[in-house]
Amino acid sequence: MTGLTTHVLDTTHGRPAEGVSLRLIRDGVALAHSRTNADGRCDAPLLTAETIAIGTWRLEFEIGAYFRKAGLALPDPAFLETVGIDFCIADTAAHYHVPLLVSPFGYSTYRGS
Repeated sequence: MTGLTTHVLDTTHGRPAEGVSLRLIRDGVALAHSRTNADGRCDAPLLTAETIAIGTWRLEFEIGAYFRKAGLALPDPAFLETVGIDFCIADTAAHYHVPLLVSPFGYSTYRGS
């Protein structure tokens, strides 16, 4: 599989983060919008073999809205309203998976498989 996928894990509740709104940005332009499903994943790849390109990309996740909807009392504004992950694609024949593990006060990511 070639392209870009993501998923979001809610480390506060120990479950996939359903309903997180996200966008894929390149050169300041949002090229794709999606929302995570019950498994915390997008229903379709954000980039495919036809659309993947070498360069710098950014994923932005609307985390504050997700945690409010989950019933957490957050400060206004929340410490993390939007989480942005900047990453680079170097090989257009490869698959890039960029997961987000998140709580209201911290997050981590890695290149998954």
